[in-house]
Order: sequence, then structure tokens, then C-alpha cells
Amino acid sequence: MRLCHYFLVGFLLFRASFASKYEDVYDNEFAEFEDFEAEEEVTGGESVPEGEFKESSHESITDDDQDIIIDDDDSEFEHFQDLEEFEGFENKDEKPVTEPKITITKVPIHFRANWDSYWLEILMVAGLVVYFINFVTGKSKNTKIANVWLQTHRQLLEDNFSLVGDDGALEKTENVGFVKESENIFTLWCSGRTCCEGMLVELKLIKRQDLVAIISGMMRPTLDQLHIKVTMNRDDMDSFVFCVASKKTALHLSKEMADLSVYCPERRPGEKHNIPACFNVMSEIAEATSAMLDAKVVAVLNKYTEFVDYIHFSDQYSGPKQQEDTGVLKLPDNQKVLMFGFNMPLKGVALEEAMNQLKPLLVMVFYCMEKVKKYRLSREGKTKADKNRQRVEEAFLKSTHQARAEAAAARREERRRLEKEKVMAEDDPERQRRWEEKEQKRQAKKRAPKMKQLKVKAL
Repeated sequence: MRLCHYFLVGFLLFRASFASKYEDVYDNEFAEFEDFEAEEEVTGGESVPEGEFKESSHESITDDDQDIIIDDDDSEFEHFQDLEEFEGFENKDEKPVTEPKITITKVPIHFRANWDSYWLEILMVAGLVVYFINFVTGKSKNTKIANVWLQTHRQLLEDNFSLVGDDGALEKTENVGFVKESENIFTLWCSGRTCCEGMLVELKLIKRQDLVAIISGMMRPTLDQLHIKVTMNRDDMDSFVFCVASKKTALHLSKEMADLSVYCPERRPGEKHNIPACFNVMSEIAEATSAMLDAKVVAVLNKYTEFVDYIHFSDQYSGPKQQEDTGVLKLPDNQKVLMFGFNMPLKGVALEEAMNQLKPLLVMVFYCMEKVKKYRLSREGKTKADKNRQRVEEAFLKSTHQARAEAAAARREERRRLEKEKVMAEDDPERQRRWEEKEQKRQAKKRAPKMKQLKVKAL
């Protein structure tokens, strides 16, 4: 038994000594070279041939290539030789590399060979040139028409009015012509005659200066027109509404004009009054129609049918109809007017000749002025006219009753508000108290139910 113990202790000591020797060899990385130095010492400094040493070293290197990585010290400084690693560094040894200069010869392009590239610009420039030329020629032609009309009719106008042409200046000047409202509208004011306040002459010509209007006129032809409006004195015209117009114009006037749509909406054919069938007659009172369409007026209408557009006499003229939702609470102011509309067909006729053809129409205007001044309705006609006007006024008041009541209530509330502000602004508590009591009584009376009083006779 004791022998076994000795044997176990000996084995452990041997194991420990072997392990320490193995660790010393394993931990020393240069043990291999120490063995090599020890061999040199043992050989006693014997020299080894250089070639043999190189061969042996080479053999050792080739054998251990797979296990050993040899670091080259020169590779650590390779980045210093790369010129791209440094900014702004110029190598003086190398010559700067210059890019080859490319020169492009400017070859002139022939403009006429490239018209297709400018077709849009050409169209725009051509359109502007045509529009400008049309504007200048149209403007000059309209001005010429107005001047020729005035030269033709000036003597006739001066025989009937003391003032022909008023431009609004304080000093009266001679040879005052049309006032140019626009490039196609010219106005002339005449005054200084009995039975009328004045006469307004308006030339409404075709928009010859507007190329778009010219093109649209080819599809819907229009005519140059002369409009005359005579404002009569209050005492120089009786109460009636009368109109003679071409069918198209009569339809338009009956819908647009307030007096015609109210007093004489019915359109009658012109044959019944010995005038051409292309005219319609609208009249409030029959006797006024026969009086206005006398022999002279009928002769002018038959002879100058294509020139006459409308003749409109009215003592209730207020212009076009007003819309119902405009909130008007009183009847509009009416005027007693004579209105004439004449066409001026200028195509195919010399300008002076066309203006001379319009002279009889202006003479008819002065004739109608004198006729209306002298004409008076009969008693039956006057009674009928008064009833018509009273009926129109009552209908208007009835239609606006609610609006007028609301306006009156709003005015009362505004007065009470102002009165309250005035009382509250004063430093008088007693007066403020009395005003509040008065207001409370008024409100209580307003809220109280209305009761009718019945009187019973005693038996």
C-alpha cells in the first residue's frame, strides 16, 4: 500500500516537471532562433558560405510562405508617391497637360432658308399690321361720315335752333361740331327753340376701327344709325304713348322699354294705318294714332321705308325696364320725349348723296315737334289716359307696399335708437327712468291683443 503511494507521488512530480518545460517552450516565441544561435556557438564560429546561406534562407522562406507574412517597409510610404492624395500640389518635374483648344467656326445661317421656323411670329406681326391699318382707316372713315352729315344738315339745324353744338365750354365758339364719345359714336346737342328743352343727335356708326366687329358684321350685318331725342316741355305735350317701328325693332322695344311694355304692349300691323307692312304700330289711345299718322308722316314712311327704324312718342318715358329685385320704392321720373331712329345705308352710294337723302327725315322731326305741341286729346281720351296712369301707379304701390312698410319700420327703429342714445348720454336719472317707463308701456301695448269695440243699443 505504501508502495502505491510512493508511485503516485513520483508520477505527479514527473508530470509537473514536464508541464513546466512545455510551457516555457510554448511561451517563448523566439525559442527557434535561440536554438539556431546555440548551434552557431557549438560550431565554434565556423563560416557558412554566402551562397549556401541564401539558398537555405530561400528554402526556409519558400517552405514557410503559407504560414508567414512578410511586411515590406517600403509599402508603408506608397501613398506619398500618389499625387492624387494631395490637393494643390504641383509636381515640378512633370509638365502641365493642357487640353486641346477647339475652335468652332461661325457659319452664318441663311434667314430666307428657314422661314418655316418663324411662321407663328410672321402671323402675329401680320395680324398686328392688319389690325393697325384697319383701325386707322376705320377711324378716319367714321370721322368723315360724321363731318359730312353735319355739313349737310348744319344749315337746317341752325334755322331751328339758336345753339348748334355744345361742348360744355363756358365761352361760346363757332363751328362746334360733334362730340366724340368713342371711335364710332358722335353726339351733337342743340338747344334754343320753343316747345322743347333741346335735341340730342347721336350718330351710332359701325365699329369700322375694330377688326373683330368687322368680321362679326360679315355674319350678322349691321347698319349705321342716326338717333334723335327731343325733350319736350311739360306743358307742350299731352298724355299719350305712341310708337311706329319695324317688326324686329318693335318686338325689342315692347320688351325692353318700360312705357311701351306697360301702356301699349299690343303690336298692330301697319296696313291698317296705310303704312308699309314691315312696320308695327303700338299706341295707347286710338285717336292719338290717327292724329300722329297724318298724310305727311304716312308719305314719308312710304317713301323712305328702308331709312326709318322707329318713331317713339311718350309722356311716360323712363328708359329701359328696371328689374323687380332692385328695391325701388317710388316711381321713376318720367320725361316727355320724341325719339327717332333712322338707318343710313351707305353701301353703293356716294357719301354726300346718302346724307342728302336723310334731309327729309330731319324735316319730318321738326314737323312732328310742332304737331305734338299743338295736339290735345279729347275729353274721353284724356280721361282714359289719366285712368291708365292711375292704374299703373296703384299697381306699383301695391307691389311695393311690403317693401315700403319694412323701410318705414326700419326708419322708426332708427329714430328710437337715436333717441335712446341721446337720453342715456345725459346725466339725468329721472329722465332716463321716465323714458324707460314710456318704452315699456309702448312694448306692452304692442304685445296686447287687439280687441274690437261693439256698441249695443239699449232696448
